[in-house]
Amino acid sequence: MSARFSASNSAVVEQSSAETDTVVRPKAKNKPKSKMPPRYHVILWDDPIHTYDYVIEMMQKLFHHSAIQALKIAKEVDASGRAICYTTSKEVAELKRDQIQAYGNDPMSSHPNNGSMSASIEPASA
Repeated sequence: MSARFSASNSAVVEQSSAETDTVVRPKAKNKPKSKMPPRYHVILWDDPIHTYDYVIEMMQKLFHHSAIQALKIAKEVDASGRAICYTTSKEVAELKRDQIQAYGNDPMSSHPNNGSMSASIEPASA
């Protein structure tokens, strides 16, 4: 018994030589790769008013960073003027930026009513 195969766009048809048995199998399709949502960095901006202790506490409370990670961020923002504190989805990045900006005064600062630090978000691919 010989078999003949023909391909169509959506199925593979297998026919026997007697033309009595026809089997239709769905054509194997390549599964599309799931696309990862774009990632965003939460950027903390430096100012001369807030203390290292304030930044460390904020990083630990808002982002659950360890004391060592929080200290690295505090040093980086002091040295370079900005630091990436978190990378996540756009919605979470916006929330975390807003939490930084609403965190409040630094009670250890010598400046009264110093307010919160500044933060922004940017695409991680930038």
